[in-house]
Amino acid sequence: MKKKEIKKAVKNGYASIATQGRSCCSCSSAESKSDVTIKIGYTDEELSEIPEKANLGLGCGNPVALALLREGETVLDLGSGAGIDCFLAANKVGKSGRIIGVDMTSEMIEKARENAREGGYENVEFRLGEIEDLPVADGLIDVVISNCVINLVPDKKKAFKEIFRVLKPGGRMLISDIVLLKALPKFVRDSITGYVSCISGAIKREEYMRIVEEAGFQDIRIINESYFPIEYMPNDPISCVINKDSEISAEQAKIVEISVLSITVHATRSSEMS
Repeated sequence: MKKKEIKKAVKNGYASIATQGRSCCSCSSAESKSDVTIKIGYTDEELSEIPEKANLGLGCGNPVALALLREGETVLDLGSGAGIDCFLAANKVGKSGRIIGVDMTSEMIEKARENAREGGYENVEFRLGEIEDLPVADGLIDVVISNCVINLVPDKKKAFKEIFRVLKPGGRMLISDIVLLKALPKFVRDSITGYVSCISGAIKREEYMRIVEEAGFQDIRIINESYFPIEYMPNDPISCVINKDSEISAEQAKIVEISVLSITVHATRSSEMS
């Protein structure tokens, strides 16, 4: 798949979620957004503290819970969606802190800004942009967070170089994302539905960690890791693809499911200027 085709599909898929509150695939899970969100690491208490419409049932972890955010820090959320992690982070950094959310989908930005207004979040802003070319100044950010988004980016090397660029010396990142234990079957790799649903664009764990290191980061470590059930994905993609291809066996589907991991990666930029 070409990069332009991928980005167009991702924009259309998440625009549908933003405007209609549902995925672009009719095979999506019957579980409620809150049920899925709790299962991927959020708590009822956290969800009660933010605008209800900020939770779209997306993500594969809870990076805010692991970021150890401090009062007054400036936080950047990549792929901020309707703002769930931005609002949770704002509650951690207080009024002296600052939160910037970046998303490539204008419908998500509009929804997030509406949630910020309704929730009275004066220190949270949302910017339209792509992770490979962030609309953020050099060395501005204390902490970068992201939740199940880097896998959607075609050029992951450029994405992590951009993260490195915007971090202050000594800054850190906490990225929750989807990676693979083994290569996916061709029928999944070639699936646009699977790409929008955070699977087809995922890469092997070892390659992911190597790209982070090559971007210049230090103290790189996986601080949380678990298998990630397919039904937690926004479009339940394997079910969708299987339903369209009767030649795909249950055994093949199982191989895909046990190949998918949710990880949260911690890394820092050196405190020395480079």
